[in-house]
Amino acid sequence: MKKTLKVEGMSCMHCVKHVKDALEELEGVKNAEVDLQLKTVKVEMEKNIEDNILKNAVEDAGYEVIEIS
Repeated sequence: MKKTLKVEGMSCMHCVKHVKDALEELEGVKNAEVDLQLKTVKVEMEKNIEDNILKNAVEDAGYEVIEIS
């Protein structure tokens, strides 16, 4: 299962690490691949994780989720 998040507020590799770590700490997330230029995060999951859980993890790290698809 995969989802793509559009995230605002990332500007450097430090931001990328914050977002990646926040998502990969969630139970069921296998990998989070951040594209800084596109401002997207591709999340690979072992099971379906509700959008609000993914959104809250990113927002708790200090970034804004614009869209989840």
